[in-house]
Amino acid sequence: MNLNTPFRSHSVNETIRAGSEFGKQLSPGDVVCLTGDLGAGKTHFIKGVASFFGVDPDKVNSPTYTLINEYSGEIPVYHFDCYRLKHEQEALEIGAEEYFYGDGVCLVEWPEKIGSLIPDNAIWIKILHLSGSERDILIHQKNSE
Repeated sequence: MNLNTPFRSHSVNETIRAGSEFGKQLSPGDVVCLTGDLGAGKTHFIKGVASFFGVDPDKVNSPTYTLINEYSGEIPVYHFDCYRLKHEQEALEIGAEEYFYGDGVCLVEWPEKIGSLIPDNAIWIKILHLSGSERDILIHQKNSE
């Protein structure tokens, strides 16, 4: 998967495989921000990334009510879901910045809710639901929302 070149996924399994392929380029300290409408496929993509690091994808689910799920793999994988946050302060209170500058990979759904906390070098992924199970997945270095 290349920067600024959309990848077209035709199924949930392809989206998971795309996440796993993308995971190959990640290393500890990377922060990946995923944007897209509800149901766009962000969590499926994250299942793929986590599986690359040895996490069972069946164990990966959106931490909508807990904010962060921590997965133990070859390196730690931290899965954020900021959808329900009302203020950035809530993310600070649970130590989001410590995760962002820590020893794992951070995968953040709804990053726009904590925009000023996101590191400048974060990778941004936009997932667009086209129709049925088709998605376009676009990777950027900077947020271009």
